[in-house]
Amino acid sequence: MADSGGSGSTASTILQAKETFEIIQEISRLLNTGLDTETLAICVRLCESGVNPEALASVIRELRRESAAVKAGESNH
Repeated sequence: MADSGGSGSTASTILQAKETFEIIQEISRLLNTGLDTETLAICVRLCESGVNPEALASVIRELRRESAAVKAGESNH
């Protein structure tokens, strides 16, 4: 019998989203991005919301540089 409530398609959509995110996590790991699961999920949501992925990557690189500089400055004092 067909599911008139649409819950089957909802479950299928959720399963596809989980599988897609697992693939994204694996690609991230292979590329050695250093992004944890939560940060990667935030980046994906930002891109889905229209943020330019190249601009996002530039911001992440700059934040990492600034963080390293702050840590280096703290260790010198």
